[in-house]
Amino acid sequence: MKAIRRFTVRPVLPEPLRPLSELARNLRWSWHAETRDLFQSADPERWAASGGDPVRLLGGVPPARLAELAADRRFLRRLNAAADDLHDYVRGERWYQAQPAGLPEAVAYFSPEFGITAALPQYSGGLGILAGDHLKAASDLGAPLIGVGLLYRHGYFRQTLSRDGWQQEHYPVLDPHELPVTPLREADGSPARVSLALPRGKALHARVWLAQVGRIPLLLLDSDVEENDLGERGVTDRLYGGGSEHRLLQEMLLGIGGVRAVRTYCRLTGHPAPEVFHTNEGHAGFLGLERIAELGDQGLDFDAALEAVRAGTVFTTHTPVPAGIDRFDRELVARHFGPDAELPRIDVERILRLGLETYPGGEPNLFNMAVMGLRLAQRANGVSLLHGGVSREMFAGLWPGFGPEEVPITSVTNGVHAPTWVAPEVFRLGARQIGVQRAEDALSVGGSDRWDAVADIPDQDIWELRRDLREQLVTEVRRRLWASWRQRGAGPAELGWIDGVLDPDVLTIGFARRVPSYKRLTLMLRDRDRLMDLLLHPERPLQIVVAGKAHPADDGGKRLIQELVRFADDPRVRHRIVFLPDYGIAMAQKLYQGCDVWLNNPLRPLEACGTSGMKAALNGCLNLSVLDGWWDEWFQPDFGWAIPTADGGGLGPVTEEEADHRDDVEAAALYELLERRVAPRFYERGRGGLPDRWIEMVRRTLALLGPKVLAGRMVREYVDRLYTPAAHAHRALDADAARELAAWKARVRSAWHGVSVDHVETSATASTAELGATLALRVRVGLGGLGPEDVEVQAVSGRVDEEDRITDATTVALKPSGAPGPDGRWAYEGPLPLDRTGPYGYTVRILPTHRLLASPAELGLVTEPEQDAGEGAGVLLR
Repeated sequence: MKAIRRFTVRPVLPEPLRPLSELARNLRWSWHAETRDLFQSADPERWAASGGDPVRLLGGVPPARLAELAADRRFLRRLNAAADDLHDYVRGERWYQAQPAGLPEAVAYFSPEFGITAALPQYSGGLGILAGDHLKAASDLGAPLIGVGLLYRHGYFRQTLSRDGWQQEHYPVLDPHELPVTPLREADGSPARVSLALPRGKALHARVWLAQVGRIPLLLLDSDVEENDLGERGVTDRLYGGGSEHRLLQEMLLGIGGVRAVRTYCRLTGHPAPEVFHTNEGHAGFLGLERIAELGDQGLDFDAALEAVRAGTVFTTHTPVPAGIDRFDRELVARHFGPDAELPRIDVERILRLGLETYPGGEPNLFNMAVMGLRLAQRANGVSLLHGGVSREMFAGLWPGFGPEEVPITSVTNGVHAPTWVAPEVFRLGARQIGVQRAEDALSVGGSDRWDAVADIPDQDIWELRRDLREQLVTEVRRRLWASWRQRGAGPAELGWIDGVLDPDVLTIGFARRVPSYKRLTLMLRDRDRLMDLLLHPERPLQIVVAGKAHPADDGGKRLIQELVRFADDPRVRHRIVFLPDYGIAMAQKLYQGCDVWLNNPLRPLEACGTSGMKAALNGCLNLSVLDGWWDEWFQPDFGWAIPTADGGGLGPVTEEEADHRDDVEAAALYELLERRVAPRFYERGRGGLPDRWIEMVRRTLALLGPKVLAGRMVREYVDRLYTPAAHAHRALDADAARELAAWKARVRSAWHGVSVDHVETSATASTAELGATLALRVRVGLGGLGPEDVEVQAVSGRVDEEDRITDATTVALKPSGAPGPDGRWAYEGPLPLDRTGPYGYTVRILPTHRLLASPAELGLVTEPEQDAGEGAGVLLR
C-alpha cells in the first residue's frame, strides 16, 4: 500500500548528545574529517547506509544505541571536542578579520546551483561545485558571504543506464525535512516568506530554507508551498528543467526573490547588509532590478539607482559560447514586468534595454541574461586567463570603439576547496611533515607559492600512497559497476567478471564531467583498435574510468554516452574500461583521488576553466589535457602533458569535414602521448624498483601546482581585486554621488557627437628614429561643449603589424595647454617616448573620465582621429 501522507519522525537525542544535532546541521562536516569520523563511530553500518549523511544517520539510530552513546564517556569527550572545535571555527578570527580596514561588511553570492555535499543534491556540474567551493573557502577565510540559491525538490536528476546503454533519468522527491537545512523563521515562529507578483493578479510565493556552510549562511528559496497554485508550486521543481517561461520564473525568483530573502535574513538575524552583490553567471541577473526598485522607493530616479547598483555588483561569466547563455523573447520578459506584474514602478522599456542584444551581431528581440548581468555590474570577470580573453572577444559589442583587450572584463582563475577534495591519506602524509594545523592552513587559506615540505617526503611513501588510493578506487568501481549492471537488468550469475575489473597495479586514467558535445567524451574512441591495443598492452596496459551525465534534453550527449558504454561492455576490454553512471560528489572524490592521470580533451577554447583536473592534481594525479581553461595558464611539463590542438583555438564555425579532421588529428596525438610518453614513464623503474621520474612529477605537481589551484587563493583574489573595490565604490555612490554620476553620464552621452580629434603633429622629421628618443606631440581637439575635466586625451603607441595596427599598446595622458582657441578647440601636448625598436606607431584618442568610473571603457565612448587629421595621427617609424 502507498502512504497518502509522509512525515519525518525525528529522534529525541538524550541531553548529553544534543551537540550532535548542531554538528549535523552545519555542513562543515562535509570537509571536516574528525566530525565525519565521530558520526561514523556512532553507528558504522547505518553511516554507510546513509551515504555519509549525518541527518539521515541520526534519523535511523535506535534509541537503545543513543542511550549507549550517552553513557559512553570516550564518545562524549570526542563529541564535546568536536562541538568546541566547531564553535571556535564559527566564532573565531580568521584571515579576513586580520586584513586592514575597509573590506566589505558582507557580500551576497547568488548562484543557480550549489554543490556542497551529496547530502544536499542541488547541483548539476562544475558551476555548482565551484559555487559550493567558493562558500567553503570563504568560510575557512572568515569572509562574510551570504549564499543565495533555489531549493529544487527533485534536484538535477539521478542517472542509470538501460540494458543497451541509454541514459535514464530519475527524479526522486527531496523532502527538505530530511535534508541538512532548517526553515528560516520570523520572530513569531512562522516560516519566512518572499513573494513575487505575476501577471493577471497572481503571485509566486516561496519559503526560505537555511543551510549553514561553516560560517556561511546559504539561503535556498522553495516555491513548493500551499499558498501557490499547482503551476507556481513547480517553479523550483528541478534544476535546469522546463521551458522558457519556467526558466524565467526560476531566475526571477532567484534574483528578485533572493534579494528579498537576504533582506529578510539580515532583519531577523542582525547580519550586516551586503555591500557587494556577486552574481555567479547570468541566472541571478534580475537581482540588480530589485535593488534599483529598492533605491527607487528611497527617492532615487532610475538612472541614479542604476549607477548605485552597478557600483556594488560583481558579475562572473562562465560560458565561452553564446549558446550557453539563457536568452528569452522580449515579449515574455515584458509580460512579467510593469504595472500588471513585478517591479511595477520601473518602466518596462528600461528593463528590456538592460538585456536586449542591441549591438552588432546581436538579436535585438532577445533578452540576454549575461548581457543584463554585464550592464548591471561595474566589475566582471571570466574564470581563467584564457577565458577572460575569450569573454572580452565575445562581449566586445557592449563596448563599441574599444578593442577586445580593453573590454573591462578581467579574470580570476577558479580554484577548488582542498579540504573537500584531498584524500585523508594525502592530508595525513602532509601533516606528518609540517603538523596538522599548518597542513590545514596550507590547504584552506593558502598564500604560499610552493609547498616545499613535499620535497622531504620519501619516494617510497609517495608511491605507496598512490597505490593505496588506486586500490581504493578499484574497490569502489567494482561496487558501483555491480549496482549499475543490476539496475540494467543483469542477474548475479552474469556478473562474476566484475571481480576482475581493473587492477590496482595498472596505470589508471580518469575522465569524468558533464557530456556536452564540446567536451568530446568519445574522442578516445576515434581509433578503437589503437585504444584496444593500449588497454591490453602486454607490458604497459592502461585502464580508464569514465563518468558523466548528459542534460535530459540532449539526445546528442546521450548518444555519446551510449557509444562509450557499448565499447566498455565489450568482453575483450570490459576489465580495462568502465562507465559509471550517476556521477556526483561522492563518486568524484574517489575518482580524483585514485586516478594516476586525469584526461581532458575539450574543443579549445570552449572550456572556461575545468576544475576537475585541479582536484585530481591535489591528490598527486597528473593532468593530460588540451591547453584550455586553467591548464593553458599553468601547464608545465613537470605537471603532466599537453595534447596538441589542430584548429588554432578559434571560435568560428567549422564544416563537418573540418571537425572530423580536427578530431582525428587530436585523437592521434592523444594515442601517441599515451603510448610513447605517459605509459613508459609510469612503468619504467629506477634502481630502487620505483618509477622515479613518475614520482618526481607527482612531487612537483603537489609542491608547485597545489598552492595555485586552491579555492582559498581564488576567494582571496575576489576579495582583493573585486569585492573590496566594489565595496569602496558602493560607499562612494551615496544618493547625491549617484545622481551626480548619472547626470554626468547623460551630459557626456548627449555631447559626445561633438567630440573630435582635429589635428595631430609631432616633432618627428623622418620616418625613422633612434631608440630612447622622445617626440613632442601636439593635438588639437574639439570637446563639443564638454570640458577638459570630462575627458582624457591619450596618446596610444606601440609596435605595429603589417596593417599598421598597434599591438602591445602603451597609453600616455596628454595635458591641455592653455585656454581654448577662438574656434573653441583645445590644444593638448605631451611627450611620446620611443621605448621599443622595430615598426612603431601611435594614434590619439579621447575618452570620458570621471573619478567614479571603474574603467575608461565603461560608457563605451571613444573618439579617434579622422584619416585627414594632420599627419594621419600615426607617424610610423620603420
